[in-house]
Amino acid sequence: MEHKLNFESLKKNVMDVIKESQMKLGYSRNAIGLYYQLDSLNCLLDADMDEADMKQALQEFAMFVREELGNISISESRARFCIRVPEEGVQYVHEKVEDSGFLREFIETMRGCGLNLERILRVFYHYSDKVICEKIENEEFDYLIYFEDGIPDEFWYCVKLEGGHAIYHRFTSKEYEKFGF
Repeated sequence: MEHKLNFESLKKNVMDVIKESQMKLGYSRNAIGLYYQLDSLNCLLDADMDEADMKQALQEFAMFVREELGNISISESRARFCIRVPEEGVQYVHEKVEDSGFLREFIETMRGCGLNLERILRVFYHYSDKVICEKIENEEFDYLIYFEDGIPDEFWYCVKLEGGHAIYHRFTSKEYEKFGF
């Protein structure tokens, strides 16, 4: 690996995904497995590696996050990697990573019935006036919504509205731009 990998970006993403899960489902001290496609890991690490190099890089990442997340384990199958965070890492995220008021309110809104774009945008505008909302022309999602300056949340939210309910997936801007929708 010729250049320095962005382990901080991957660590932040792992912690953000765990925190999101805890906000949705409640805290459970159980270990958690997070699945990443090779392309997503390359985006997060600012790299362009094949599966073999990624396996090696993720072993280095495991050492990088050991103090905070414990002894994570890595497995791989067909360019899909699982980062398994042990109980102590899940507890660390619960205790040390602050809840995002925005994400908590967004998740609660998404659980509701009678959802429409206006109600979803109201949550975004409650936290910033620098909100971008774009109509997406594909079958998977209807809208892309994000904060222009990444404050208070740097993720890009793809939202699908269906009969008064909504689903979402969030991406880093790099992932969204690379994979496009």
